[in-house]
Amino acid sequence: MIVRFDGVCKYFQAGGLRIAALSDVSLSLEKKDFVTVMGPSGGGKTTLLNCMGGLDTPDAGAIHLNGQLLSEMKDRELTQLRRREIGFVFQFFNLMPTLSVLENIELPLLLSHAAKAGRDRIAGLLDYVGLTHRARSFPAELSGGEMQRVAIARALVHQPSLLLADEPTGNLDSENGIKVLDLLKQANEDFETTVVVATHNPQAAKYGNRHFDIRDGKLQTLK
Repeated sequence: MIVRFDGVCKYFQAGGLRIAALSDVSLSLEKKDFVTVMGPSGGGKTTLLNCMGGLDTPDAGAIHLNGQLLSEMKDRELTQLRRREIGFVFQFFNLMPTLSVLENIELPLLLSHAAKAGRDRIAGLLDYVGLTHRARSFPAELSGGEMQRVAIARALVHQPSLLLADEPTGNLDSENGIKVLDLLKQANEDFETTVVVATHNPQAAKYGNRHFDIRDGKLQTLK
């Protein structure tokens, strides 16, 4: 089991009201799952991913990642866990504008002091996402689809057991959106990485083996 939520709740304050971003969420994800999470804006998709990735702390319940209880880990331990076990892909790419494509992909390895060991891996990932010819280019020189492929390569470079993608097609046209979903599915199969995609894109549902809907913080399994 990669991820387990047991009765997880997360609240935010808005205008003097307490809003439930996650309400008694329980789920288990296994190795090689490809999970899609659908739902309206503000329904809890991003909060679910942030809690799963140790970026947000729940107000109640327990989250386990690879058998480790996140609430018992210190900030430094959580940071190390994310660098080792989790890859992130965001709607707005979050590439460093002053770094080349190669350097952006290399960044997680530099943070983990593993850059030297990962040089061959970076070259392989550039080829995997079809961007070997763009290795020395900068983000401003890339299309949106190319930037997202760089972001996926960066998320995979440290060989995570879990990849979290928050609206990965949200800034792309339909053609590039399909290409990104195809790439995430291929990575799920080739790297045996558990992938969780939070999305508004109904086309994403066909890529997953498990599907959820989240509204008002309540998670439901879709058939």
